[in-house]
Amino acid sequence: MSEITLPTVWILGGPGSGKGTLCDKIVAKYGFTHISTGDLLRDEVNTGSERGQELVKIMKEGALVPTSIVMELLNEKIKSKVETSKGFLIDGYPREKKQGEEFEAAIKPVDMVLYLESKDETMVQRLLKRAETSGRSDDNLETIQKRLQTFHDNNDPIIEAYKSKVVIISAEQSAEAVFSEAEKKLDTLVA
Repeated sequence: MSEITLPTVWILGGPGSGKGTLCDKIVAKYGFTHISTGDLLRDEVNTGSERGQELVKIMKEGALVPTSIVMELLNEKIKSKVETSKGFLIDGYPREKKQGEEFEAAIKPVDMVLYLESKDETMVQRLLKRAETSGRSDDNLETIQKRLQTFHDNNDPIIEAYKSKVVIISAEQSAEAVFSEAEKKLDTLVA
C-alpha cells in the first residue's frame, strides 16, 4: 500500500449519466484531480503505441479494457498529481468489482463512491446528442447499447460490495441539483 492519504472518490454511472459534468464542478470547488479512465485510455490510443492500438480494438467492440492496463495508467497519473492535488475523483472506474479490489490493494482504499443513477433512455438521448459534436467513435447507437449492457452487468456487484461507502444520486435531475447532493456528502469528507 502506498502513502497516498488524500481523499479518493469513485464516480460511477452509466455512459451519459453526467459523470464528467459532475467532476468538473467538484474540481472547481474542492481542488480535486479528475482522473477519467476513458480519457487516460483515449490519450494512450492517441500516442499510437502498441498498447494504444490494442485499446482501439477493445473500445470499438464496447468491451472492458484489461484491468492491468487501466491500473498502470491510473497509478502513473495519481502518483504524478499527489503533490499538487487535494483529492482524487476517479471517473468511470472501477468497471467491475475485481477492479475495485485491485485499486484498493495497489493504490488506496476508496473513501466514497458517488453513483449517478439514470434511466437507459436518458443516457441514450444524452449520448446521441453528444455524438453530434464529440467525434467519438463510441458514440453511436449500436456501441451505446453494448456499453449500457456492459455497464449494467458489471455495476450492480460494485454497488453491493461498497454499499457502506455508496451515495446514490439521481442523474435524472439537473446538473446543479446533482452537484448540490454531491456537495453535502463531499463537505463531510473534506471537513
